[in-house]
Amino acid sequence: MDMESASSVVLQALTQATSQDTALLKPAEEQLRQWETQPGFYSVLLNIFNNHMLDVNVRWLAVLYFKNGIDRYWRRVAPNALSEDEKTSLRAGLITNFNEPVNQIATQIAVLIAKVARLDCPRQWPELIPILLESVKGQDGLQQHRALLTFYHVTKTLASKRLAQDKRLFQDLASGIYSFACSLWSHHTDCFLQQVLAVDQAHALSSLERTLLSLKVLRKLTVHGFQEPQQNMEVMVSRQVDPDSPCREKLEKTIILYTKVLLDFLEVHPCAFIPLIQRSLEFAVSYVFTAAGEGLVFERFTVQCMNLIKTIVKNEAYKPCKNIEDSKPESLEAHKIKTAFFTHPTLTEIGRRLVSHYFLLTKEELAMWEEDPEGFAVEETGGDSWKYSLRPCTEVLFLDIFHNYSQTLTPVLLEMVLNLQGPSNVEDPVQLLMKDAVYNAVGLAAYELFDNIDFDQWFNNQLLGELQVSHHRYKLIRRRVIWLIGQWISVKFKSELRPLLYEVILNLMQDPDLVVRIETSIFSLLFQLLQQVTECDTKMQVLHVISCVIERVNIQIRPYVGCLVQYLPLLWKQSEEHNMLRCAILTTLVHLVQGLGAESKNLYLFLLPVIQLSTDVSQPPHVYLLEDGLELWLVTLENSPAITPELLRIFQNMSALLEMSSENLRTCFQIVNAYIYLSATDFLQNYAEGLCRSFCNLLKDITNEGQVQVLKVVEVALKVSPVLGAHMFQPLLPSVFRGIVDGERYPVVMSTYLGIMGRVLLQNASFFSSLLTQMASEYNQEIGQLLGGVIEMWVDRMDNITQPERRKLSSLALLSLLPSDNSVVQEKFCGIINICVEALHDVMTEDSDTGTLKDCMLMSHFEEPKLTDDEEPPTEQDKRKKLLALEDPVHSVSLQQYVYEKLKAQQALMGDQGFGALMETVDTEIVRQLQEFLQGL
Repeated sequence: MDMESASSVVLQALTQATSQDTALLKPAEEQLRQWETQPGFYSVLLNIFNNHMLDVNVRWLAVLYFKNGIDRYWRRVAPNALSEDEKTSLRAGLITNFNEPVNQIATQIAVLIAKVARLDCPRQWPELIPILLESVKGQDGLQQHRALLTFYHVTKTLASKRLAQDKRLFQDLASGIYSFACSLWSHHTDCFLQQVLAVDQAHALSSLERTLLSLKVLRKLTVHGFQEPQQNMEVMVSRQVDPDSPCREKLEKTIILYTKVLLDFLEVHPCAFIPLIQRSLEFAVSYVFTAAGEGLVFERFTVQCMNLIKTIVKNEAYKPCKNIEDSKPESLEAHKIKTAFFTHPTLTEIGRRLVSHYFLLTKEELAMWEEDPEGFAVEETGGDSWKYSLRPCTEVLFLDIFHNYSQTLTPVLLEMVLNLQGPSNVEDPVQLLMKDAVYNAVGLAAYELFDNIDFDQWFNNQLLGELQVSHHRYKLIRRRVIWLIGQWISVKFKSELRPLLYEVILNLMQDPDLVVRIETSIFSLLFQLLQQVTECDTKMQVLHVISCVIERVNIQIRPYVGCLVQYLPLLWKQSEEHNMLRCAILTTLVHLVQGLGAESKNLYLFLLPVIQLSTDVSQPPHVYLLEDGLELWLVTLENSPAITPELLRIFQNMSALLEMSSENLRTCFQIVNAYIYLSATDFLQNYAEGLCRSFCNLLKDITNEGQVQVLKVVEVALKVSPVLGAHMFQPLLPSVFRGIVDGERYPVVMSTYLGIMGRVLLQNASFFSSLLTQMASEYNQEIGQLLGGVIEMWVDRMDNITQPERRKLSSLALLSLLPSDNSVVQEKFCGIINICVEALHDVMTEDSDTGTLKDCMLMSHFEEPKLTDDEEPPTEQDKRKKLLALEDPVHSVSLQQYVYEKLKAQQALMGDQGFGALMETVDTEIVRQLQEFLQGL
């Protein structure tokens, strides 16, 4: 098909794809999708979006399809990649004319050119930058702007490449065009200033737009284009312009960009920034902390200036080492500049102004308190908000300056506190706001003020009284004081004063003001608060406090949770669109189940569907809920008194989770173990086959640590159910056997192998012998010979086993081979005895009552432990493990007695003479120790 007819077909499809009618839209989209890989398709798209006569929406769509094609088919190695010839002609066509009339399309074309540049510049597209520079100098206004826009997007994209080779290429580019970029920026700035003075608004706005773009280019070149920028820095001029200009919005963007250049430069090249420290501090401090900035500064600029001061104050590169001789000369130079700048008067002025000007609640904030108390109470102040928002920004700056210059600033703050002693006048809003601000400062600087404020005395003499002033306007101070105590309670607060504080808190929980109530907290009142508030963020905060309370008091929570248990299902239903709130509910449920113990079974109607949804990877919410959902699943099993069909059914979610083999694997294994402890027979019969398949897949591609986790699950199954466990995990056991015979290198893995084989040999001897027969044919060896190899390896690797339980198990397992007339077992008799004596040393301790030796691993009966107040009661799973241990040979068989009986039986089998000869194969010192252990039996 020739180019012209191809164009008309594609044009028709694009036109239909912009239609609102789905009958036209869907087939057109499908047709376009099929053409994506056809040669010539992108050349047709280029012709369409370059044709300014066509409909804007159609051209816009053509640009988007072209842009997506670059991501998918431009790289040489991509499937269905574009041919080199077509790419050459497309590159040429993209930069023939910078005259796109529609702004949004022009931006998309610029981004699209930048995407190609990222892959092809400079090697396959050496002419791109020269053509852009040429076009930027052009006289035609539109062409100049579009070329500059493209220049910016290309620079931005190339600057973002991180490979060393790409960085070098960008640095070469930067050194070649830096002077030009500076003069370009300077030229547009001068034009703008002249036009503003001449009140030529239309031209001023377009010059300002170019100033902004050229400064954006400069920012990328300056920050990413030089290894040592101090050798290349050209002077950057800070210019002031009349703020009443109609160009205000663009102008503010430009000013912010100046400060961004400084901040980026400071972050990436702190040493190169040293010559700029003095001027940056003078500039930022004068605008933000002196009269010079009044009427000129705007919020985003204030934030940037404060961040500039903060970064200079806090910068590690500008601090000398403790031992001055070890300091770099640049650090000493920077430190000297800072010390000369931050004089006592400057610091005092900054400190005072931060608190008395910037910390005051604004009219907007006070209005928000009245109109949207929840929004006000949970105002975002965490994370990176200091980079963008004024309040967190001033607080972070205050903290950093106070930390670095506390000797100067502590007296300033203490004086402000002294001036505000006694209750404030409710008729004087200025005094109330000032007290709120000063108390905020004392709370933020709690750790710095530790030695300077007797907080207990202040609490008794001043703060307690303030909490009792119930006037509506005093809510400001009530909220701030309870927050302030929260800040100091972990720093310095006598425990004897706590009962008094709790009483006050209970009163505040009934405060008429919602913001004060949100700042406070106690269980049943907290629950009322949880129902009163409507915002998700507030509900999350209240749930967080409720969780902490439940966690602290543990089982003592039981009488108080009825209301919460009834409300949570409703809240879960309402929060369907709010995954973070659902995470908070899951966390609360975790603590609730732990507090309720076995009684948590009464929650299953609600609890199990919640776990089911949160851990089902085919459901979209699992992305947010999985981690907390697994945690809840685990504690539910640990606290479950008995298995239920519904609880068993949830395990269907597990195979997909094991396939993901993510960072949650450990919790998944704990869940499997919990099911085995809860109801091994039901669980293994239903799920072991699939689980075994998942484990076999996992073991192929997992770390040693991961292997151990998988094998420990198999070990638990064998411990709880030796017959069914061995039968169900049969496909896994040959690889364990091989690991032992081949002498697995990693001690922890080997130890786990021997733990598993020990269980099989001791508790399921018939299965062991059939496994041995199967492996003998695989190794093409006689059964006896293979058994000899296993025993030899076991004796040799006994040191790999560090857990006393597994060491005792190994000796019981090898002893279980006796009495034996098998020549191989008799050959290895000496090794078996060595292991037994080692294990006896591990487990035999002196009985404090009788003075005789006894096996310290024996457990005779189940005792309810006596708990101290801060110990958590045992979970249902802890009780199950205890009962299981009572039946486990490791804890129910005396090793000393077992050794004695087995040797007696071997003697009876062989006769005294034969047995005597057998004992002679054992080292005499070992025999002496053995006799000591067996005395009195």
